[in-house]
Amino acid sequence: MSSRLWITAPMPTTAPWVRLAATALCTWMAAPIQAEAQAAVPFTPGMKVTESVRIAPGTYDVVGPESLDEALIVVSGDDITLDLSGVHLRGIPIESDPDLATGVALRVDGGSRVTIRGGSIRGYRFGILARGSRGLRIIDSDLSYNWKPRLFSQVGQESLVDWLSYHDNEQREWMRFGAAIYLEDVTGGEVRGTRAVQGMNGLLMTGTDSVRVQDNDFSYNSGLGIGMYRSSWNVIVTNLLDYNIRGYSEGIYQRGQDSAGLLMYAQSSHNTVAYNSATHSGDGFFLWAGRHTMDTGEGGSNDNLLFYNDFSYAPANAVEVTFSRNRVIGNYLRGSRYGIWGGYSWETLIQGNCFGGNQYGVAIEHGQDNVIEGNRFDGDSLVVSFWSRESEPADWGYSRYRDTYSRNQRVAGNIFAASSEVWRLERTRGNEIVSNLVMDSIPAEACDPRALLGNAFDDFASSLPNVEPELPYSPRSGLPRSAMVVDAWGPHDGMSPKLWPLDAEQAVVRLRVLGPAGSWRLIERRGVAQISVLSGRTGDTLVVEPSPGALGDWAVELEYVGERTISARGTESVAGSSVPFGFERFEAIDDWDISFVAWDDPARDPDRDPRAFAQLFESEAIMTRRETRLDYQWFTPRLEGIPGERWGLEATSNVTLEPGEYSLRTISDGGVRVWVDGALVVDNWEPHGTVVDYAPISAGQHELRVRYYQLEGWSEIRTEVVRGSGRSPGSAGPH
Repeated sequence: MSSRLWITAPMPTTAPWVRLAATALCTWMAAPIQAEAQAAVPFTPGMKVTESVRIAPGTYDVVGPESLDEALIVVSGDDITLDLSGVHLRGIPIESDPDLATGVALRVDGGSRVTIRGGSIRGYRFGILARGSRGLRIIDSDLSYNWKPRLFSQVGQESLVDWLSYHDNEQREWMRFGAAIYLEDVTGGEVRGTRAVQGMNGLLMTGTDSVRVQDNDFSYNSGLGIGMYRSSWNVIVTNLLDYNIRGYSEGIYQRGQDSAGLLMYAQSSHNTVAYNSATHSGDGFFLWAGRHTMDTGEGGSNDNLLFYNDFSYAPANAVEVTFSRNRVIGNYLRGSRYGIWGGYSWETLIQGNCFGGNQYGVAIEHGQDNVIEGNRFDGDSLVVSFWSRESEPADWGYSRYRDTYSRNQRVAGNIFAASSEVWRLERTRGNEIVSNLVMDSIPAEACDPRALLGNAFDDFASSLPNVEPELPYSPRSGLPRSAMVVDAWGPHDGMSPKLWPLDAEQAVVRLRVLGPAGSWRLIERRGVAQISVLSGRTGDTLVVEPSPGALGDWAVELEYVGERTISARGTESVAGSSVPFGFERFEAIDDWDISFVAWDDPARDPDRDPRAFAQLFESEAIMTRRETRLDYQWFTPRLEGIPGERWGLEATSNVTLEPGEYSLRTISDGGVRVWVDGALVVDNWEPHGTVVDYAPISAGQHELRVRYYQLEGWSEIRTEVVRGSGRSPGSAGPH
C-alpha cells in the first residue's frame, strides 16, 4: 500500500535503530534476493540500518537535514542489502527551485559488501553519500532531480559566477557542489543501472578505487556526469554522459565553464573508460594531473585508457588530457573547438580516432614524446599544432623541475581530409612526421574507429570482459552542437516543450519552439503588439514584437499537445494531454546614465579611500554613456578609453514597479554599493570575486544609484530588479 509522510521539522538527532533478522547469505552478491523475502518496515527519518532490510514502498516527502553530517537513512555494517524498490523519497515539492534542496538522503558509513537496490531519491543536496566502504553496490536506483544551482549566464553573454573549479578536494571542497552519488574512500564494488539526470553532478568519486561504473545514465546535469579525484583502477563502461553542460549560447559564446561528461583529476590513474556516450558536454573528457604535479613536476593522472567513446560536440574540448601520460584510442571526437587539447602531455598515444569538424584537431602545448597515429581528420580547420611558449613562469614548480620544451612527437599514418591547415609548428623540435595522407575532400565512407584500428580493436575489446563493444543508444547524441540549450537551471533535455530566444534582441524577439514532436497554439499574451504565428508544430520560429512601453515586461503562453512529456523538474504528462509553456521577459530598468572614472594611485583605491573615489565623479569622469542595461563583463575592456585596471563607474536610474514582490540583484567582481532612494541597500565594497547580492525593493517609484570599481583582472557588474524574494546565490566559488 502506498504511503506518504510529510516532515518539515528538523530531523531528530537521535533516531530509532532499525534491526531486522536476516538469513545468513551464501555470498554478498545474493543479498538482494534475501532482502526481497523479508517483511517491509516503515520508513522513519533518521533510521539506522545495520542488517538487511526492505523499506515499505511509498512516497515519503521528507525535508533533508540541514547538516551534511546527518542523513535520513544511515547504513553501517557488513553484508547488508537495503531494498528501496517502490520507495520514493522527495525532499522538496517537484516543481520547486532545485537550489532549495538540502541534506543527505542516504549515507553509507564504512562497512563491507553493502548493496543499495532500487528506489527514487530526489530533492536533496546528496542522494547517496558513501564513505570508507568496501564492495559497495548501488543498483537500479533513480537519483534524478536533486540539487543544482541557478545559473546567471544569459543568452547574450555569460557570467563568471557560473564558472566551476574542481581543482581542489583535499579538504572535501567538492562537497559544496552536491551530487546524486558521492563516493569517498570507497574500494571495490559497482554502480550499475542507475539514473541521475537534471541535477548538478551525477557521480562524484574521491579517493575511490576499483569500482565498476556500468550501464548508468548521468546526463543533462549542469556540472559533471562523472567526476573523479585521486581515484584509480576504476572501470567506466557503457554509460550515458551526454549534455552535461553550462556556459553555452549558440552563436554567441561557447565556453562550457568547466562542465564535463567525465572529469578525472589529481593523480587519478589506471582507469579504463570505454563505450561511453559523453557528447554535448563542456568537455567530453577532462583530465588534469593535479596540484601535486603542478608544484613538484611529479606524478600525473597517468596510464588511463579511453577506448571507443563518443566525446563529440563539446563547446571546449572533446578530450582534454594535460600534464600526464595516457592512451586515447578509437574514439569519436567531432564538432568541438578542440578535438584533443593535450597541453604538457607526454608519452601519450592518440590512435585510431575519428576527428571531424573541429576548429582544432590536436593541439599540444609543450608536449613531449607523444604519438599521433592512424587517425582520420575530416574537415578540421587546423589539424595538428605543436608549440612552446617563449618562457615559463619563474615561480611555477612544474617548469622548475622538468624540461617542458615541445619535442620528439611522432605523427604517422593519419588521413587529413578537407582541412584548411594541416600543420602549425612553433618552437618545437625533433618531431617525426611521416606517411600521412592529405586529401582535398572527405571520403564517402563514414569514419569508423573499428575500421581504423582493425584487429587492434578486437584486441582491446577482448581485454574488457562482460561488456558488449558497442556505444549505448543515445537518442540526441548525434545532433549538432546547436542542439544544446542552457537556461537558468541547466541543459534542456528535449523531453518537454520549451520556447527559447534565438538571440538577445529586445525590440523584436525570435523564439523557437523546442521539445518533442507535437502541435502548439497561443493561449495568452501580455504586452505584445504582434506575434508572427498563432499555432503550429514543434520546430517553428515565432517573431514577437512587444508593445510600445512594454519592451521589458511582456509574456506569451502556449499550449502543447503531442507526445508524453517530462519537465526539467520531473513532472510527467501523458501523451495527448495539454502542457502549458511559454516565455516572459521582465526588465524593469531600461535607462541608465553611467559615468566612468580611472585612477593610477593605489592610495586612492576605493576600498582604502571611498571619499577620494566619490570625488572622481565630480570632475574627473573619463566617459559617460546611456545604456538600457547595466551589464558589463570583460578581461580586456570592451569600451575604448577604459583602462585594464583601476577603473570604476557610477550609474543612476529611476524605476517604477507595479504592486508585487521584488528584489534588487547585483552580480559583481570587484566592489559594489547600491543606494535606493538614498538608502544603502547593497554594500559589498571590499575587493571580491564574482558574487551575487540581493536587497528587497518595494513597489512604487524609486531612484537607484550604483557605484562599482575593479582594481585588476576580471570585471563584472550587473544590476537588475527581479520578481520575487528568492535569494539564489549561484554556483559555489572560487570561479
